[in-house]
Amino acid sequence: MKEVRLHGRGGQGGVTSAELVAIAAIDEGKYAQAFPSFGPERRGAPVTAFIRVSENRIRTREKVYSPDIVVVLDASLPSLVNVAEGLRENGIVVLNTALKEAEIRKKFGIKARLALVDANTIAKEVIGMPITNTTMLGALLKATGIVGIDVLNEALDRRFGRLAEKNKAAMKRAYSETVVAG
Repeated sequence: MKEVRLHGRGGQGGVTSAELVAIAAIDEGKYAQAFPSFGPERRGAPVTAFIRVSENRIRTREKVYSPDIVVVLDASLPSLVNVAEGLRENGIVVLNTALKEAEIRKKFGIKARLALVDANTIAKEVIGMPITNTTMLGALLKATGIVGIDVLNEALDRRFGRLAEKNKAAMKRAYSETVVAG
């Protein structure tokens, strides 16, 4: 089973991202869960979402405390939250940032493998607004292959309808621009 924790801010689409990955995994014949964790926070407050993907039935329903993968939608969050907390050995942090690997390691002390992409720039240029959720899905797929890009494209079509094309283009660009290091 692969367990993923997503860190974002309210309104960035982290919960939607988790749902899209779970839908794509189910479409591939796997078992999956996606669920958020937040209280009465407002737009812009830190939000966490979780994904589990497995070839077998998933019996647990608790939060993901020891993820294999961490996805960070908002570049400011590693300054506020220890995003790598509980990350399993050989885990990976997929981070929205314009910084280089050495800068990330020095500034935030993340020792795990990294997948880095400037999702803010991609989202602004392709979608027209800095909502990074579908952009970061491209980085997640490149770093982990948790689901296939074709099946995720289908999930995007169903979720976003006519708006899907820009989201798929942002996801594809992020996939190609993501740098996996460590």
